[in-house]
Amino acid sequence: MEQKQTQKPSPAFIGASWVALLAGMTAYLIGLFNASSMELNEKGYYFTVLMFGLFAAVSVQKAVRDQLEGVPVTNIYYALAWFSTILSILLLVIGLWNANLERSEKGFYAMSFLLSLFAAIAVQKNIRDTKMAEKGPGQPADKNQFPQ
Repeated sequence: MEQKQTQKPSPAFIGASWVALLAGMTAYLIGLFNASSMELNEKGYYFTVLMFGLFAAVSVQKAVRDQLEGVPVTNIYYALAWFSTILSILLLVIGLWNANLERSEKGFYAMSFLLSLFAAIAVQKNIRDTKMAEKGPGQPADKNQFPQ
C-alpha cells in the first residue's frame, strides 16, 4: 500500500484551531458558571454533554482518519463513535429545548458547543498531521507509541 506524505499544518492553522477550541469551551463554561437560573444538576448535565461531545467528536475523527490510512477500525467502534457524536448533539438539543432559558441563551450554548466540537476535531487532526509529518515518508509507525 502506498503511503501519502502528510503536510505539516501551518502554525497559523494550529493556533487558530487551539484558539477556537479554548474560545468555545471557555464561553460555554463561563455561560454555565453565570447561569443563575440553572440548578447545579442542570449545570452538571450540560458540562457532561460537552465533555462527552468532545470525546465523541475526536473519536469520529480518529476512526475516519484511521480508515483512510488503512489502519483497521472495527465496524462497532466506527458506529459507536458516530452514534456518540450524534447522541451528544441530540442530548444538548433536548436539554436546551426543555430548558427555561431565553432563546439567545439557548443559541449561545448551541453555538459554543458546536464550535468546541469542530475545533476539537481540528486540533486532533493537527496533532496527528504534525506527528505524521515529523516521521517522514515511508517510515513505519512507532511500535512502542503507547505503554503496554
